[in-house]
Formats: sequence, structure tokens, C-alpha cells
Amino acid sequence: MSLAEAARPAALRPAAPSPTPAPRPPFRIFRASPRDDLAASIGDAAGTSVMIGLGETYFAAFALALGTGETFAGLVATVPMLAGATLQLVTPRLLRQAKSYKRWVVVCVSLQAAALLCMPLAVAFTGSAAAALIFLAATFYWAASQASGPAWNTWIEEIVPKRLRARFFAFRSRVSQACTLAGFAFGGLALQAGKNTGWLLTAFVGIFLIGSSCRFLSAWFLNRQSEPSRGRYQPRTVPIREVFFRAKGQAGIPLVLYLLLMQSAVQISGPYFAPYMLAQQNMSYISFMVLVGVGYLGKVIALPWWGRVAHRSGARRLLWIGGTSIVPVAALWLAADFFAPWQTIYTLQLGGLSIPCHLSAEFAYLAAVQLISGLVWAAYELAMVLMFLEAIPRHDRACVLTYYNFGNAAAHVVGGLIGATILQFGNESHYAYLAVFGCSSLVRLCTVPLLQRINQHAPMKQGMAQRQGNVVLREVPEPV
Repeated sequence: MSLAEAARPAALRPAAPSPTPAPRPPFRIFRASPRDDLAASIGDAAGTSVMIGLGETYFAAFALALGTGETFAGLVATVPMLAGATLQLVTPRLLRQAKSYKRWVVVCVSLQAAALLCMPLAVAFTGSAAAALIFLAATFYWAASQASGPAWNTWIEEIVPKRLRARFFAFRSRVSQACTLAGFAFGGLALQAGKNTGWLLTAFVGIFLIGSSCRFLSAWFLNRQSEPSRGRYQPRTVPIREVFFRAKGQAGIPLVLYLLLMQSAVQISGPYFAPYMLAQQNMSYISFMVLVGVGYLGKVIALPWWGRVAHRSGARRLLWIGGTSIVPVAALWLAADFFAPWQTIYTLQLGGLSIPCHLSAEFAYLAAVQLISGLVWAAYELAMVLMFLEAIPRHDRACVLTYYNFGNAAAHVVGGLIGATILQFGNESHYAYLAVFGCSSLVRLCTVPLLQRINQHAPMKQGMAQRQGNVVLREVPEPV
């Protein structure tokens, strides 16, 4: 062997061919069909609405039953909302970490159900301790509710096709109001039975537990919905200055002022409706349930028609109709005293349960006012749902609505404190409540010029906003 051959490395033998691995099956992501998504959204609305009818609708009545006082019973519907809105300001930051609107909504909804589950614990305490526990549970209840709202409003846009939105949301709202009415009716019957048998607080515990279960069911329906844009759309952090001034010269500032002022006006009287009926008018729970249920019935009746109006004329026209129609609603309560002399009490026998029913001209008048109220509030609420879907850019929506939730909660508290001040100066008398109702309608009347300015800007600015893709906030949560 030569030296050259010895220095040459030995040739490597070719390795035996390795067996070709079997191809992996493609990774499939389950995505519900659009029809299944819409059906699950209806199920979510039904579960949420039953919880509202059994739960937050009776927060004030629960506080009264524990002896916390009429003023506190009214404030429990407003002050915890502001505390919850303060907590939900962290929503945009946490949403960027979650990277999923669906995951965030399901978690927040589950936390809201858990907070309602804690509300009945207040029966184990008395006085200030019971009031503090009610306040704490209500605060976390509203914090979770408001934290889920901005993400849900962004998520639902990709689920509901634009051509179906007006009619779908009208139908969804109708189901929602019907389920709220059903939950409220069941709660009223349960509380009346508990009052007659001496188990009133036990009845409150029962309806809160059922309401919490319905909210957990709502979370299950939400989890069944698809999220086609998961990971592709990240919420943008919008500076607070940009929310109010990025659309200089447009209708943004008048609209925001209108929404905040209207919510303040509504909350002057809204939180004190239950104390007025239960403490001042001495209504039975069944009569109170019927009276509030008539308002929900009015919404159920009117929503299909308002949906057609929105489909043909747009959300702005519907907002004008609803915004002007709700102005005199609170003032109509002032005339109820004229019908007070004509009344009687009829006892309804349901098995072994005796339910006293107040039959009077005053009750018939109040029921008619509630029916009118439901008809006009349905227009206002549907207009708000449609306008914020069309107006706020998708990437900005979660952050902008988080800011607005805080401002809206502050407006609720301002209105509630105005009503509480009037009641305290009037020693929580009957005439003090009448002053609250009159003041609410008077402040609502002051919002009409702002509403007029919004509509004056509408024809020219709407087309400009669509061309530029940069429009301002037009959203408000459902009024109380």
C-alpha cells in the first residue's frame, strides 16, 4: 500500500435507508358552524337573562330584607358598579396576555357567577357586616360583568354576519327580555312564598343559587362558540385623550356627553324604584313582580318592530326615537296618586299558598306606565347595541369600552347620589320619592339638545367616517 493510499480516508459505507415515517394527520381545529354559533349565543343570552331576573334585580330587595335601610338599598345598585368599573380598568392589559377574547369572556363570566354565589352569605350577618358583605359581593359581580363586556363586544362581531345583525340582535334581545321576565316572575313567586311561610331569607338564598347556576350555564354556551380570529387581532391601547378628541369636529363629544348625562338622569330615579314600591307602597312581592314584569313584556312586544325600523332607517334614527321617548317616563309616576283612592286587595289561592294581590286604579295606571316604558326603552337599548358595533374600530373596541364602562359607572353613581340626597333631605318620605321622579325626567329633558347635535352631524360625518375608517364611540350598557 502506498503512502498516498494510506493517507486517504476509508470510504464510508452508505447507511441503510431509514423507514419513511408515516405522515401525521393534519391538525384540525374544531370550529362551530355559523348556525351553531348563533344558537349558542342565544343560549348564552337566555342563561344570562335568567340570572339577571333572579339575581341583580333583587339586590335592593335583599338589602331591604336584611334591614340595611332604604337609601342603602338604592345605592347598592350604583356604588358597587363604580367600584367594579375601577377594577375592570386592567382589562386591556390582561387581554393582551390572554390573546383570546373567548378565553377572557368565559373566565370573567365564571367569576361573575361565583360572586353571585357569595351574595347569600350575607344572611349569616346583621347590620353593617351584612351591608359590607353585600357591597363586596356586588362589587366583584359588577367588576366581572364589565370586564367581560368589551371583549364580548369585539368577539361577537366576527360571529354575527353584518347583514343579519339588526334582526339577529332584535331576536336575541327579545329572548333575553323574555327570559329575564321568566326569572323575575319565578323569583317574585318564591319570595312571596318565603314571606308567607317565614322563610324569606331562605328564598333569597335559593334564587341567588339558581341565578348563579344559570350564569355558569351561560359560560358553557360561550365556550361552545368559535373564535375564528384567535391570535390575529390584538387589542390596541388607546390613550384616553384620543377617545374624546381624535374626531374633532364630528359628533363624538356631543354623543359621549349625551350618553353620560342620560345615564346620570336615569339613575336619579332608577335605583329607588324597588324601595319605593316595597317600602313606601307596601306592595307584596307578587305585585312588585307583576309591575316590573309588565315593563319586560313591553320590550318583548316591541323589539321585533324596532328591529325592522333599525334595518330600514338605521341606528341613528332609532336612537332619536328612543332618546326622546324615555324623557317623560319617570314623570308619569307623579300622577299615580290621583288614582290611589280606588283600591282593593284580592287574595289568590295557589294550593296552600295565599298571595295577596293589590287591585286598584293606581296599580293599573302604574302597569300602563311600565308597559309604555318597556316599549320605548326597547328602542333605546337596541340602538345602542347596533351603534357601538358599527362605530368603534375593532382593534380599539376593548380599550375604548373599558374607559367608557368607568365613565358610565361614574355617571350611575352621580345619578344615584343625587337621588339619595333628595331622599335624605325629604326624610325618605312619599313626596321625596315624587321629587326624585320629577328631577329624573327634568334632567332627561336637558339631554335633548345634545341628541339634536348628534343627528345634525350624522348625514355628512357618517360617510366621512366610513371612508376614513376612524369613528368615535357610540355605546352604552343597558339602562337599569
